[in-house]
Amino acid sequence: MALQYDLVVIGSGPGGYVAAIRASQLGLKVGVVERESLGGICLNWGCIPTKALLKTAQVYEYLQHAQDYGLKVGETGFDFEAVIKRSRGVADGMSKGINFLFKKNKIDTVAGVGKLLAPGKVEVTKADGSKETVEAKHIILATGARSRELPALPIDGKKIIGYRQAMVLPSLPKKMVVVGSGAIGVEFAYFYRTMGTEVTVVEYLPRIVPVEDEEVSRQMEKSFKKIGIEVMTSAEVTKVDTSGEGCNVTIKTAKGDQQIACDVVLSAAGVVTNLENLGLEELGIKVEKGRVIVDDYYQTNVPGIYAIGDIVPGPALAHVASAEGIICVEQITGHHPEPLNYQNIPGCTYAQPEIASVGLTEKEARDKGFDVLVGKFPFSASGKASAAGAKDGFVKVIFDKKYGEWLGAHMIGSNVTEMIAEVVVARKLETTGHEIIKSVHPHPTMSEAVMEAAAAAYGEVIHL
Repeated sequence: MALQYDLVVIGSGPGGYVAAIRASQLGLKVGVVERESLGGICLNWGCIPTKALLKTAQVYEYLQHAQDYGLKVGETGFDFEAVIKRSRGVADGMSKGINFLFKKNKIDTVAGVGKLLAPGKVEVTKADGSKETVEAKHIILATGARSRELPALPIDGKKIIGYRQAMVLPSLPKKMVVVGSGAIGVEFAYFYRTMGTEVTVVEYLPRIVPVEDEEVSRQMEKSFKKIGIEVMTSAEVTKVDTSGEGCNVTIKTAKGDQQIACDVVLSAAGVVTNLENLGLEELGIKVEKGRVIVDDYYQTNVPGIYAIGDIVPGPALAHVASAEGIICVEQITGHHPEPLNYQNIPGCTYAQPEIASVGLTEKEARDKGFDVLVGKFPFSASGKASAAGAKDGFVKVIFDKKYGEWLGAHMIGSNVTEMIAEVVVARKLETTGHEIIKSVHPHPTMSEAVMEAAAAAYGEVIHL
């Protein structure tokens, strides 16, 4: 006999597990189908374990510059195997935390691979090949995404790797080529370079972190070059010869082809959605450009079937998936939630310096016809940044001159990923530039740079 639920969620990443918990809070009986570990890619192979690796790199960097703080330490070194083990331990602990939350909220986990058989019906294939059917009035698809494979970069898991292998390499490579300079690419580039690997970043577009404001891209490239990362923009990897002991990488540039020898190539050129074998075609669920088409509350064109997270249009970010999951189940349970405002989603990159942004870049604002006021406050003028030895970077803010609307904010520097939420909340509340200037920020802090940047936009800045 089929297992019966009010809601079945396929996938337990930050979209799926959050949707499941919120649905349980709202009185639904919930089952979650998961083929691997609770928490999905983000928790097990993405956001969380990478932050553990990056923290190790940051601490190691501090130790190497201890004399800058007046400290004397002995010879520094590391056990790479122990570094990886710590990262995996952090991820495992978080996954166990999700397991605890599921038990607390009386959510069942159905281990296996889920496939839609019909509206209200999911077939789950177990690890041993056996199958069982799960039934529910509502089904949420939250199957996430995986590394995109480029034709010139077929991932073999040893010499050409994706982000999963990059987190568990058995030893530190001497040389690495990172293809792609989005968040995944620059985070791994920073980690491996700080640990001692020679790193080259290859970006097809004219600048690294290409979705960010142009000034942020320039600062990031400058910071990367300062620590010895080679950056190649407007460049494309056309071939990787893995027949020898290492890799021989052919890179097409404006000056002609270049060859780089390295131990390993990390393909970090984005992600592709996990939509295969889900039963979408059989049920006639609408898909465009690899994304499931949904309404404002994440229902597909087939009633009772919903989709959230990386598999729907919008930014492929953990916090977006969580927000979508909550909105979806609140709508299912008749709570009339407000649709998500995709223009106010923060993006964060956790290399050093960190990057955080929300809203329009300066170019986007001008292209849309806004008469803009732009303010910028460098951390070199911040007392807290000087005291912390973290003077690289700045906060840049963009306001509409006519109404004072906060159009965007772009930050690069130490701890800025912890600062961007102020802007997200302010924009949600339709706060103006003058209201930010008149909101007293604590001194000395990195976050007062937000107030100073707003003051700079209006010609009222004190500390510049």
